[in-house]
Amino acid sequence: MQTSPLPRSRFSANLGTLFTELPLPARLPAAKACGFEIVEFQFPYDHPIAELKAGLDEHGLALNNLNTSPGDNARGDAGLAGIPGREDDFRRVFALALEYATGLGARAIHAMSGAPEDRAAGLRTYVANIRRAAREAADSGVTVMLEPLNHHDRPGNLVSRSDEIVELLGEIGEPNVKLLFDFYHIQIMEGDLLRRFERHLPHIGHVQIANAPHRTAPDVGEINYPAIFEAIAASSYEGPIGLEYKPRGATAEDFGWMERFGLR
Repeated sequence: MQTSPLPRSRFSANLGTLFTELPLPARLPAAKACGFEIVEFQFPYDHPIAELKAGLDEHGLALNNLNTSPGDNARGDAGLAGIPGREDDFRRVFALALEYATGLGARAIHAMSGAPEDRAAGLRTYVANIRRAAREAADSGVTVMLEPLNHHDRPGNLVSRSDEIVELLGEIGEPNVKLLFDFYHIQIMEGDLLRRFERHLPHIGHVQIANAPHRTAPDVGEINYPAIFEAIAASSYEGPIGLEYKPRGATAEDFGWMERFGLR
């Protein structure tokens, strides 16, 4: 059995995709029982901050990041940061995300862009909204993260390529705006993962993983995760590695890949 250069403690459990057989508050002790010290939320907004904070504290878990609300499901919203005419709506969902982040001790917020009908107008809106959001978050020490999402899972998403995000970071010009580098999405849209990771390192605020093409656990699919883990360990990235994949059956029974990959 190979030995990974990364310790298990570097991995964070994304509770939007893992342990979903349980209600969100119950996912906290389940993650702890599986050895996690760090967790991530996607959309925790149906649960009061006090309830989630008590659960995190009780089980000795740190929250790394969460997403902004995608908006109104009935309207088909999939994010608001890049939707022209919905600036006030984005401001509200970002304010709520910042309230949760500061209340729960999270260090970062993924600001979901959405899928605008007019891409050029959407990009202008995105830049303005993210710049303002970053300034609002700066006083709390919170990072705003931008994530390229693949067009198979998120048709029409405003930004789907890591190179585009890096260009936008320069235009936004705020130091607390970073790239969320999800190996799964980037493999589907761009490939060349190791070189892209190395090239974008100065801009990366967080890393997430799943295997392609079906967002499975790291041991099933086309991505060579042992090589990815070696690259991460050898790099200057020192943050957690988010597990945002769809488990095979019960989540607690689908961590055998960690042992097979030599994570200790």
